[in-house]
Formats: sequence, C-alpha cells, structure tokens
Amino acid sequence: MKLILDKIKISIKKEIKEFEKQFISIIKSSNVTLINQINHYITNRKGKLIRPMFVFLIAKMLGKIQKKTYHTACLIELIHTATLVHDDVVDNSNFRRGSFSVNAIWKNKIAVLIGDYLLSKSLLLATNNNYTDILKIICNTVKNMSEGELLQIEKSKKFNITEKTYNKIIYKKTASLIATSCECGALSVSANEENILKMKKFGIFIGIAFQIKDDLFDYKYENNFTGKPIGLDIKDNKITLPLIYTIRNASKKDQEWILNAIKNYDYKKRNKIINYVKEYGGLEYAIKKMKKFRNYALKILELYPEGKTKNALKTMVNFIIERNQ
Repeated sequence: MKLILDKIKISIKKEIKEFEKQFISIIKSSNVTLINQINHYITNRKGKLIRPMFVFLIAKMLGKIQKKTYHTACLIELIHTATLVHDDVVDNSNFRRGSFSVNAIWKNKIAVLIGDYLLSKSLLLATNNNYTDILKIICNTVKNMSEGELLQIEKSKKFNITEKTYNKIIYKKTASLIATSCECGALSVSANEENILKMKKFGIFIGIAFQIKDDLFDYKYENNFTGKPIGLDIKDNKITLPLIYTIRNASKKDQEWILNAIKNYDYKKRNKIINYVKEYGGLEYAIKKMKKFRNYALKILELYPEGKTKNALKTMVNFIIERNQ
C-alpha cells in the first residue's frame, strides 16, 4: 500500500516536501517546550497524508499551486490531526498508527489541550492570511464532524440506525473533511464555481467510500494491518453498514439474537455476530455500496482532460477502497 501512495506522490513530490516543512513550522511553539515535544512525536508518526494529497492533486489539475494551496493543505491537516488526538481521548484508545497515542503517553488532559492548540493554529493560519472563504468552509466542516460523532453516539444507544442515518453520520464525521480538502484545493487556485462544486461532490463520494472501507475492517480482517481490534465497533455499539444490512435482512429470531448480543457484548458473541454478517451478505452489500461511491467519484474525473495529475487522482480513488489499513 505504501508503494501505491509513493507512486501517487511522484506528481506532487516537491509540494508534499514543502508542505511538511511548512506544517512543522506552523505547529511550533516559541514558548512551551512540552508542546514541541508532543508535536515532534505526532509528526514523526507520519500518516498517509491523504487529505493534503487531495488538496495538491486537485489544485494542480485545475490550476497552478500557490501559497494559498500550501496553507489550505496545512489547515486541513491541522484539523485532521487535532480530531485524531481528541478521538483517542474520547475512545480511550492507547494506540494510533501502531504507536502509543498522545493520551497514552501524556494523559487525557494534555492530549485535549494539544488538540485545542492545533485547532487554534488552524484558525490563526486562516485569519492571519484573510482566508475568509476557506475559514467559512472549515468551520462548517468541524461542526459537521462533531455532529456526526454525536449523532452516532445518540443512535448507538438506541440501536435504531437506518442506512439513511448511517449515510448521514459518515458524511458528517468523515466525508465532510475529505470533501473540504477537494473543495478548498480547487478554491485555492481560484477555480470557477462549477469546478469547485464538482470537486466537493467528488470528495463527498470518495469520503463515503473511505469510511465504508474503514467500517469493513471491523469484520473483514484478512490482510488488515490497521492495528484496530476486530469487532471494536460492535463492542462500542457502533452499528455500521454491514450490520445494518444484516439486521434488516435477518430472520426475526436471528435479528433478536444479534441485537441482544450487541447489548450484552462479549468476545464469544463477537465471532458469532461476525458470522451472521457474513452469512446474510452484509460484507458483500457494504463492498457493493463502497464501489458504487467510488464509481461516482471516477465519473466526475472523466469530465477532465487526461494527464499525470488526473491519473494520480484516479489511482488515489482506487487506493481508498483497496487499502489494507
């Protein structure tokens, strides 16, 4: 998988290198050593940089990359990193990307404050450069992400998540930030309104596919290197698409057993729940839906001229649903 990402990055190698340099400079504190220690730890555990890659690839396809594009990529990665740090606190997770999470090393209080620090840096970057257009989109996205997480918690307590509600949740909590990466990538190079809207839709489609793939890791564990324990979503009462489809199509007896097993979860019941999901075709249904949204995204790219950047974007889209972490 890393080889595929490295191949995609070839067309934006210079931009990614400059982005990483600027990102480290932006998050640096001139006053607090602890902040720099934690930020050094975070940046050393470099993620896939999917969102900045979308910013640069779309900006390059539609125009010429400029200062605003670099700042946009940094803004979005600041938001993404802050939410990951906060998520680990909320989920009481001790690991992130195969390493100890910030809260596992420095405890929850410091992790929450570091997340707040990164969020404040994103707002300062936008306001100091008068990016009111980007800032408005970013603030709305952060609101959506919070609403998505809270909606999932609310519905998981009642075990009444429909597919329509699930789509709303994953749009808000995941797809909205990827859509913002694509929309703001276009905006950063002064693309016209039509292209900005198309890139936003492209981001929504691929963002939904991205989250369905993440949800599949909870069940489909062959070649899964996420470090995420199997059945964690079930344990946390997160009813995702494979389970929604299974409950909807199960016999009344099996449906009652599944819902009762989730409410009274243990590791022995976990494997049986996963077997029901496989038996009733929950995985196949989710995969079919994921590919459907992938195809919607690719269809939008068909509207643009062929070239290295467009090909890299197409590879990126396929990577999203074929990755194993």
